[in-house]
Amino acid sequence: MPRPSIGTMKKINPLKRLSFEDLIVHEDKDFIVINKPPFISTLEDRRDPFNILQMARAYEPRAQVCHRLDKETSGLLVISKREEAYKYFARMLESREVHKLYHTLIAGRVELDEQEIDAPIYTTSNRSRIDHGEGKASLTLVSTLHIYKAHTLVACMPFTGRMHQIRVHMAYLGHPLIGDNMYGGPQLYLSEIKPKFKMAKFQEEKPLISRMALHAQGLTFPSIQGQTLKLLAPYPKDFAAVLNQLGKNK
Repeated sequence: MPRPSIGTMKKINPLKRLSFEDLIVHEDKDFIVINKPPFISTLEDRRDPFNILQMARAYEPRAQVCHRLDKETSGLLVISKREEAYKYFARMLESREVHKLYHTLIAGRVELDEQEIDAPIYTTSNRSRIDHGEGKASLTLVSTLHIYKAHTLVACMPFTGRMHQIRVHMAYLGHPLIGDNMYGGPQLYLSEIKPKFKMAKFQEEKPLISRMALHAQGLTFPSIQGQTLKLLAPYPKDFAAVLNQLGKNK
C-alpha cells in the first residue's frame, strides 16, 4: 500500500462523554477503533484497575487490543473482535501496512518539511534511548503543521514501532514533547505566552496541559475485506484548549 501523505484522512465527530460506545469511531465485524482519552491505560495496570481492555471486553467479550498507546497519550486505538482479526492486524503491523499519524506540541519555532529522523532505538523495560550500537532501526517522518509565537504543532509518522519512538526521536532532534518529563520536555505555562499575565495572590501556576502533548490523530490500514480504512480523531479537550490559548496569544 502506498505511503499516505500527512493530512489526508477522514474526520470523525468529537466525544460527548466518557463511555466505551461514545469512544468508537469505526466498527465492523472484525475491528473496533476508538479515540482513547488521556490518563487511561490501554491494558491492565496494577496502579489502576480501570483500563481500555476492561471497557472493551464489557462491550465485546472477545476483544483484544491490537497495539498500545501510553497512558497519557490520546487518540486512535485498534481493538479486534475475533482472533483471526487480531492475527491479521499483527501481520499488517509487521509488514508496515498500518500507517499512524500523531500530532504533538514542542517548544520553539521549528520549520520541518517531511524530515526523516533515522536513528536506532534501544529499549529497556520502561525507557528507550538512541543507541547506534545496540539499537534497532527506527524511522519517523516529521512535518510542521503550525508555528505559534514560541511553540510549534508538529505531525509525526512513525514507520517503525519502537517503544516511545516519537518521544525519543523528537528529543534526539532537540525538541522534546511539551510535558514529557521522561525525555526532557518542558512544561507550558500561560504566563509564558499571555502578555501581562498575573497570578492570583498565594496561588501556584499550573501547566496548561498536565500530560505530554501527544495525540494519535490518524490511522490508515487495509481492512480484511480489502478496503482502505482512513480515520482521523479530534483532539481531546486539554490538547484543544492549549492550541486555542496559543492561537489567542500570538
